[in-house]
Formats: sequence, C-alpha cells, structure tokens
Amino acid sequence: MSIIAKRPESNYTPAPEGLHHAVCVDVIDLGILQTNWGDKHKVRVVFQIEDENQETGRRFEVRKQYNLSLHEKATLRKDLEAWRGRKFTDEELRGFDLEKLLGANCQIQVVQDISEDGSIFANVQAVVPAPKNVAKLAPQDYTRSKDRPKQQGNSTMKSEVDDDPIPF
Repeated sequence: MSIIAKRPESNYTPAPEGLHHAVCVDVIDLGILQTNWGDKHKVRVVFQIEDENQETGRRFEVRKQYNLSLHEKATLRKDLEAWRGRKFTDEELRGFDLEKLLGANCQIQVVQDISEDGSIFANVQAVVPAPKNVAKLAPQDYTRSKDRPKQQGNSTMKSEVDDDPIPF
C-alpha cells in the first residue's frame, strides 16, 4: 500500500515576498508562553502592507512575534531600533510603550516559509524606516484584536495618525 504525502488545501494566500511599505495596525500581548527556553512573555506586532490580496480585496497582513524584552540582544529591540533609525535612550529602556507603534509606518522585508504541514506562510524578516517622500499609509479595514467581539471578524480600525514619520 502506498503512503502519499501532499500539501493540505488552503484558501489562505500569504503576503508576497519582498520589501513593502507597511503600517503597524496592532500590538497584541500574548502573555506568558512556553518556549524551548522556558516561559517567556510574548507580544505580536501586526502590519498591513500596501499590496492587496486580489481574492479578498483587502490588504495583506503580516505578523511577527517577539519576546517582550528590550535586552540588548532581543529581536524586539533590534527591530525597533532599525525601524526608528536610532538607538534607545537609557530613559526609553526603563519602559517603552509598544502602543506607540500603532499607525506608525515602516518598510518590512517579507519572506515566505513552509510550515511543517507544508503550507506556505509569510514572515517579517526585517523592519526599517518608512520610505521618504511617500504618502503615509493608514490602517484599513482592521479592528484591533483587543477590540474584536469574540466571534466577529475584522472591520474598520479607527485611529488618529499624526504626521510624525516615526512617532516612537
């Protein structure tokens, strides 16, 4: 008898690979999660890129999960410093409010990876400052995770977006 392996069918279309103009639409506190290195406090940052999924008519969303740490070796700190284009001050390292990221523009490098079950998903590989002389990208058709009813999908995100290119 043959043993046939195949990729599972999915309607999910991952964000395209490449460098994309993006806006931060959500920061989600995931709480304490078990990892291979013990229990870690995790957060997820959600970005919308300018490109739209032709099948849904909505912008692609890409997420990156981080340890909630600004330690000098932490990926969160490295990505935020690259995004801001400057290092954190000692004062900022005492406590930085991740809610400041909401509505902030950037560019993200998206790569596609294959999961253990064979499905393709998009990963944020790098975060850098927003492109200069380009119109600011505002969140579109997104409701923050904390504001969603338990069984309802996304709707329009309402937030004020100021003119500061990097408000954090």
